[in-house]
Amino acid sequence: MNKKWAPDSNSWINHNSTFISYYYIYSIDVAMSLRSSTIRMARAASSRAIKQAGAQRALTTLTRSARPAVSKQSLIPQGTRGVKTINFGGTEESVYERADWPREKLLEYFKNDTFALIGYGSQGYGQGLNLRDNGINVIIGVRKNGSSWKSAIEDGWVPGENLFDVNEAVQRGTIIMNLLSDAAQSETWPSIKPLLTEGKTLYFSHGFSPVFNNLTKVEPPSNIDVILVAPKGSGRTVRTLFKEGRGINSSYAVWNDVTGKAHERAVAMSVAIGSGYVYQTTFEKEVNSDLYGERGCLMGGIHGMFLAQYEVLRENGHSPSEAFNETVEEATQSLYPLIGKYGMDYMYDACSTTARRGALDWYPRFKDALKPVFSELYESVKNGTETQRSLDFNSQPDYREKLEKELEIIRNMEIWKVGKEVRKLRPENQ
Repeated sequence: MNKKWAPDSNSWINHNSTFISYYYIYSIDVAMSLRSSTIRMARAASSRAIKQAGAQRALTTLTRSARPAVSKQSLIPQGTRGVKTINFGGTEESVYERADWPREKLLEYFKNDTFALIGYGSQGYGQGLNLRDNGINVIIGVRKNGSSWKSAIEDGWVPGENLFDVNEAVQRGTIIMNLLSDAAQSETWPSIKPLLTEGKTLYFSHGFSPVFNNLTKVEPPSNIDVILVAPKGSGRTVRTLFKEGRGINSSYAVWNDVTGKAHERAVAMSVAIGSGYVYQTTFEKEVNSDLYGERGCLMGGIHGMFLAQYEVLRENGHSPSEAFNETVEEATQSLYPLIGKYGMDYMYDACSTTARRGALDWYPRFKDALKPVFSELYESVKNGTETQRSLDFNSQPDYREKLEKELEIIRNMEIWKVGKEVRKLRPENQ
């Protein structure tokens, strides 16, 4: 036993980042930064290809009163092809597939539109490149000469042609895709809102700003269509799956349906940005489930479980490599892909009798221990505490420096240092 090793069980609690839940594209340490090396590599690859080719309870009450009512009869377009009604564990839901929106139909449908994509972070990168590859007329709006401006140029966006500052892009666009960070949406809203004139469509990929508008001050205009398409993964995943011909799953929602075509437009946009299928939700449910999930099983909770299991193994004399393999490597490389492909019930059928017996005995105890924490987390999301925390931290002038200190703690944890060495041993990395 390594007696010098003294884990800090609290060092992992204070971090604030975003993570994706997609079993086939996994990287805990990469997901710690939106400007990760993998995204830079993807952007560099895209640039090279271009050069080669072309040379809340209280808050819920407030937000319900603030948002316009949407008629229940209008929620699902009637007689729409490409819609399947699927029984999800006893509950029937409508799912829209990309099969009814081939590229030619998308081009005809959006032939008179200019997509003004505001912000070029994770989602802006993935959705913007997919729209461009689909032949959609899309322009980018970011702060001139900032880091996002430079990243967009690396990806082949051309200043004055399809790359503009934010206000000019909003003025030029008919569909305004607000993909700025949550804090930036709040900061820029006073200058953007007056430019959202009648006839335009306002698009979000996260319900954060409009749902918690009493905190963010982002109140969508009542005289234009306001829609949401939320890919269930990072912008990098949106891009990767699109290039593989697969497509990510997404949800869509409608805040305002002034024209009577908001639902159809949202579904079409879901396919245009690279979705394989899309299901309906509401702005409120999207933001509550998203904030809850990323703090729980998608990142915060799973990170906490990884650390707890790893630390106990180390404290009981197991080597770093053995502790990592039994905690992270086997999970991500062997088991999670199978769960993603076949389901947890399959795992119980496929594992050894000893593993099955142990899992059956212990999963109820983990559930009973964790459910109170998850209930507390959901209430913190619903009542706006998590929103306030995010806005307060991310709007501080020195937030990047503070965030870097928290991320540095994670990078220096033994478990993730060990992980870097273990990954080098994978056959594909030899």
